[in-house]
Amino acid sequence: MIQYLFIGLILIGIYGLLTQKNLIKIVVALNVLEVGVNLFIISIGYVKDGIAPILFNGVKTNNNLFVDPLPQALVLTAIVIGVGVTALALTVVRKIYEKYETLELDEMGSESND
Repeated sequence: MIQYLFIGLILIGIYGLLTQKNLIKIVVALNVLEVGVNLFIISIGYVKDGIAPILFNGVKTNNNLFVDPLPQALVLTAIVIGVGVTALALTVVRKIYEKYETLELDEMGSESND
């Protein structure tokens, strides 16, 4: 059920990407989208009363009790990639601001720069 909340976060991020005209707000919307996707992936891998998938010799266990470690590993990787993408996006936004002296997309298109 909680997955619907995370799908809502994803949709909010997509809405922000499509409707915002300010570059900083677009980067924030991208981060909201990223957090929603990461939380959704983590929630899929959740097992109630699950245990770490550590096996011992001679011990029989029910495989349904183990938590899948793959979604957690994917999300850790996605977090690192997301930080890099955010840093790159903010650097590009800064360069755009230095050139156009505005962060609004509408104002950039109306100016004619040499």
